[in-house]
Amino acid sequence: MCATYTPSHRDRIAEQFGAIVADIPYERIAFPGSTAPIVRRNDKNQDIECVPACFGMVPSWAEMKLSKQTYNARSETVASKYSFRNAWQRAQFCIIPAESIFEPSYESGKAVRWQIAHEDSSPLGIAGIWETRPDGPDGAPLVSFSMLTINADAHPLMRRFHKSGEEKRSVVVLPQRSYAAWLHAGTRDAAAMLLPYPAELMTSAAAPVEGAASKEPPRQADLFSF
Repeated sequence: MCATYTPSHRDRIAEQFGAIVADIPYERIAFPGSTAPIVRRNDKNQDIECVPACFGMVPSWAEMKLSKQTYNARSETVASKYSFRNAWQRAQFCIIPAESIFEPSYESGKAVRWQIAHEDSSPLGIAGIWETRPDGPDGAPLVSFSMLTINADAHPLMRRFHKSGEEKRSVVVLPQRSYAAWLHAGTRDAAAMLLPYPAELMTSAAAPVEGAASKEPPRQADLFSF
């Protein structure tokens, strides 16, 4: 289950996803409740756009704190879980542009953060769903999103993460050729696209967090503008 990742920079998003990119700040490391860019289809004009969104689904009936629990959506239950089913049934699919994701490895006997990225250093296009709450914290509509996950017990790379004895899970990394199909898919086609990504196209390395730096609020120098 992915709780932190590195969002792509606006130039990388425009190049990789062909999306119109807004110009607002976001953290270099995304975590549940933070703002990050997502790529989606604009229902009004069908354009592919990039918008700022909360990492963690916040439906219209929910409080912001729910985002701490809804940043990942299991593919097996996304169509029925109360927090996610509206977005899924309405085919509100998005792509989360990420330079890398972070997962904990316990192979050394203790939790060590590892960084996973594309083997060719291009951005990862992670499959997600999005929702809009009419009244966000600032009174404006709030867009939020969740990453879709699948079982990874048999995946050569992703099965190495999380505690022994726990089910292994992985985000769904979309091949670049499938971006348009994902954003325009219906639920049946989308379900068929939730597949493991080839391990040989991914790279990973230990990236431990030093001290308590990750618990500090982001500094201005740690913000991108996209």
